Amino acid sequence: MSNTIEIRWHGRGGQGAKTASLLLADVAFTQGMYVQGFPEYGPERMGAPITAYNRLSHTPLRIHSNIYTPDIVVVVDETLIGPVDVTAGLKEGGALIVNSRRAPEEVRAEFPGYTGRLYIIDAKSVSLRNIGRNMPNTPLLSTVVKVSGIMEAEAFFENMRGSFAHKFASKPEVLEGNMKAIREAWEEVVTA
Repeated sequence: MSNTIEIRWHGRGGQGAKTASLLLADVAFTQGMYVQGFPEYGPERMGAPITAYNRLSHTPLRIHSNIYTPDIVVVVDETLIGPVDVTAGLKEGGALIVNSRRAPEEVRAEFPGYTGRLYIIDAKSVSLRNIGRNMPNTPLLSTVVKVSGIMEAEAFFENMRGSFAHKFASKPEVLEGNMKAIREAWEEVVTA
């Protein structure tokens, strides 16, 4: 599976981790990739911890299971750090993306012994500025695409415009805010 990128999302119900994984699958599919995007369901309710997954490849995907050794882990809600072992199974050389407004060195301190790549984005602030509400999934989606390198920025932005236009067909006023959020997040992600 060396041609495959596996991603695990950790969030809380209502924060859009599931939606982000499905949007990522959609945009990767438009680039000709084989894709999987799916949540792990349990008795989750609004605010309860949830997990979602992506598997993206340039060759057909023959495995259909949860992802136990991801290449990238996305932490949508940093309050899950500690109660959930978000780095469990993260591949050597993998990447951890955390939604936080804290300084990169403070976030790094939350992961003693983790020496891999760590990226920080204040997805809440980006979404509040551009969308008008706390929807961290849109900025985090942009960050995942940038960190993974699965496609060039302009191809991603163009494909997301199409996805958002379809998703928000009944609310076209939401389109531009989401487009601004993904562009801003692309520029604002920092390495810790």
